[in-house]
Amino acid sequence: MDKSSRSSLLQPAGTDAEYRRLPDHVLHDLGLEEFCQAVSSDPKERRLITNILSQITADPDVAAYRQQIFGDIIRLPELRKTIMELLGKIQFMQDFSTMHKTSDEELGLWHLFHRLDELDDYIRTVETMRECLSDERIKSQGLISLREHITELYQDACFAEMKEDIAALKMKASDVQSVTLGVNVNERFEAVSIGLVSVNKKPFKKSGIVSNFADAIAAKDKIQESSDWDGDMHYQLIDKEDKRGIIDFMKNEAGLLAVQSSFATDARAKSTIVNAMADGATANSTFYLDGVVNKMLSSLVKKLRDTLTKYANVAIVSVSGLVPEFIYYIRCAELISSLMEKGCVFCQPQPEAEDGNSMEAKGFYNLRLAMNMENVSEIVPNDLAFDKAKTVYILTGANRGGKTTVTQAVGQLFVLAQGGLFVPAESFRYVPCDCVYTHFPADEDKTMDLGRLGEECVRFKEMFSQSTGRSLLLLNETFSTTSFEEGYYIARDSVKALLTKEVRTIYNTHMHKLGEDAQELTRESSRAGAASLIMRTEDGKRSFKVALAQPEGSSYARDIAEKYGVTYDMLVSGSEKQ
Repeated sequence: MDKSSRSSLLQPAGTDAEYRRLPDHVLHDLGLEEFCQAVSSDPKERRLITNILSQITADPDVAAYRQQIFGDIIRLPELRKTIMELLGKIQFMQDFSTMHKTSDEELGLWHLFHRLDELDDYIRTVETMRECLSDERIKSQGLISLREHITELYQDACFAEMKEDIAALKMKASDVQSVTLGVNVNERFEAVSIGLVSVNKKPFKKSGIVSNFADAIAAKDKIQESSDWDGDMHYQLIDKEDKRGIIDFMKNEAGLLAVQSSFATDARAKSTIVNAMADGATANSTFYLDGVVNKMLSSLVKKLRDTLTKYANVAIVSVSGLVPEFIYYIRCAELISSLMEKGCVFCQPQPEAEDGNSMEAKGFYNLRLAMNMENVSEIVPNDLAFDKAKTVYILTGANRGGKTTVTQAVGQLFVLAQGGLFVPAESFRYVPCDCVYTHFPADEDKTMDLGRLGEECVRFKEMFSQSTGRSLLLLNETFSTTSFEEGYYIARDSVKALLTKEVRTIYNTHMHKLGEDAQELTRESSRAGAASLIMRTEDGKRSFKVALAQPEGSSYARDIAEKYGVTYDMLVSGSEKQ
């Protein structure tokens, strides 16, 4: 297995999707900046979520893959809780682990035990991740593949066996009461080399070196004929040529942490056999022995560090790479779940792979509006569909009648759906877009050089040149900053160009005549159709419902005039009465 590869929760393995980045102002224009702010109070997490939502691909397989994963995560709150706890541990280990840190300081026995603790934490984290992903309610291919990936990592790294070894080896540094050494001597009884025999939990019974030595030579049977171990002493030289793993050579036995056999060291590791004369034994035996022990332990710990780092890399590098993706799904699921509890309706979108630019949304609404409403039952849902006959909608209606709200809501559906999230609608079936472009009124300081109309023209031309038949354009009062005649002329040509390119478009405007021209514009186009969409009024009141109809125009104005008594007849008759 290739350990360098890892699973992704944002696109299926083997997918070669092409991504476009949304222009910087799009999330702001669509009201999704507020969504990102509500998802997390952490600036780093908000940037992460914004970045994922801003990366758009028209590949329907990517959208479906994400939506299945999000479906599992939002349906299983206990899964979210467990994973977030694990992610916190992973982040802590990444920030404070000594696995990947090196130091010029001599490494002592404490480091050895500390690294065993760290590896134990890594193993437990991977085990818990595997267990929580084994929930039979998980249905998404993304999470199932991740579970299989983690299981394979776990098995390849032999973590189950290593876990048993760690349990046998683990002890606190405070438990170390003595160290047993073996010393080789020459004919003059001078120490020529020394080796580590064992690290002990208990102190020696007798207090003096001389006393222990006297006992060792008092009886003839205590003098060994050879250097072979007969079971009475715990001494074994450590050979750097053996290729077995570090764990195989350590075992907790009868209260002793003893080196039982030889182990491999890399070219940088020191031998655990130390030359006595070279290390200044004759100068001070106490400091000499202390130096020998430290050097041998240092070599052992360095070898162990390398081994543990290798296994930690296998497990944690792959899993930690998923931390941002899990945070994205979990934080969004938490917010959307809270909105659903509040009474908001959400659905799992259905991406389609067919060629074309279709969309069918039923019961959709503006998420930003819902987030700011106390009583979501007052939300007015709408239905809308894109197809060949209705590629460009010219949306007209009264001020504050909901034109911008509906325009934003359509953009929200695409961005959230392609981000893999549930969307604010009863149902949403769509062909993914390759990018979303918005043309909303610019700030005053951005129009100083070109003037408002010039700035609008430049922005629209740039958008149009970048768009394709798979794009979504949302125009809000575009070309309305000049006289009606000038604005209408530019707007009509722009709609004709959009029909030629077959770009899905909602153009909300006060130019009712542009809406009246929808049928004529359709006849002039051989590839796509335009339709007049209105914000319907009922008895002079805003209904916030869209409908396919000719612009209400003067009829709505007359209703308003009659409501406030400003028709000619009402004004004149009122004046005469005075």
